Amino acid sequence: MTTRVLLADDEHLIRGALAALLNLEDGIDVVAQVGRGDEVLAAVTEHRPDVAVLDIEMPGMDGLSAAEQISSQCKIVILTSLGRPGYLRRAMAAGVSGFLGKDASAEELAMAIRKVQAGGRYLDAELAAAAMAAGDSPLTERERDALRLAGDGATIARIAAELHLTEGTVRNYLSSAMTKLGAQNRLEAIRTAQRMGWL
Repeated sequence: MTTRVLLADDEHLIRGALAALLNLEDGIDVVAQVGRGDEVLAAVTEHRPDVAVLDIEMPGMDGLSAAEQISSQCKIVILTSLGRPGYLRRAMAAGVSGFLGKDASAEELAMAIRKVQAGGRYLDAELAAAAMAAGDSPLTERERDALRLAGDGATIARIAAELHLTEGTVRNYLSSAMTKLGAQNRLEAIRTAQRMGWL
């Protein structure tokens, strides 16, 4: 039985190399490739892959958000160069079955694809250990939303309007996030949260 695979990675050279290597593996057929996260759902609908291999950082939509959209339609493996602990937890919550770093060999990726297609899970041991050591995010959903918007350069007024909150409440959320993350200012809080994969 052949496993049909979709590859989603914004780096054309990496995506092409992965496709070529995976097509050399017995029982694996790369049926589609996309370079943007917001193209994943349409490609899954059109090509009906058994497994989608998604990069986390892509234009249009990140791989974790794309995973949430397609988790009922196929198995998902996240392939990332960003080993942030919070990403693994978010990936598992999004229905991802496999999670490994881009430094993995083609053989390891093929093994992960076969394992998740068979109903199992495949997790990079180092990423899993880092995620367990880091623990859960201390941030509430509203604190994350406020930090994410602040990281995009939004003013307090714009954050308040977008989240339907008062400016004072937004300041309280940002202050609380800074305290929880041990940050001296918003920028430091944003960087810490991003480094941990909590944003």
